[in-house]
Amino acid sequence: MNVLFPILLYGIPASLLLSAIIVGMGLVNPRLMLRSYPKDVRAAVPPQTDQEKRQTLYWSIPFWLCLLSFPVAAALSTKGAQGNAVEIFLSAAGTIFLFNLVDWLILDWLIVCTITPRFMVLSGTEGMAGYKNYGMHFRGFLIGTGLAAVIGFLTTIILIFF
Repeated sequence: MNVLFPILLYGIPASLLLSAIIVGMGLVNPRLMLRSYPKDVRAAVPPQTDQEKRQTLYWSIPFWLCLLSFPVAAALSTKGAQGNAVEIFLSAAGTIFLFNLVDWLILDWLIVCTITPRFMVLSGTEGMAGYKNYGMHFRGFLIGTGLAAVIGFLTTIILIFF
């Protein structure tokens, strides 16, 4: 079976939807993503308020549901097409990896680091070096790649044995 088809079939809408959630958070209140900002920027602003923590949770629920449901759907599709365990793993992990790639190259490097739109800049941190920290975003990409592998592996185990 060609695993590229389910990766693209589920990974493209997942990438669009998850990216929309991230941009939506930034437009509503960039402080909702405070944990994702570089250390120098976080150190220059007060911690999240209780209300911001609740809002972050509200946005995180649909984010994580999408992040988990699209690779599971890709894996189920692959299994339904008589895919083997490796193909099931690749379709699940590949779906998340595609979003991880979009997040890293488009959202992080292009939009945040290169363009740095005002709506993503926290008040009082304008011009700080952290906004151009390409290395931090690359490390995040590596962590996301590991997460894709773990979710792909767990999804495969569940679908094969249960």
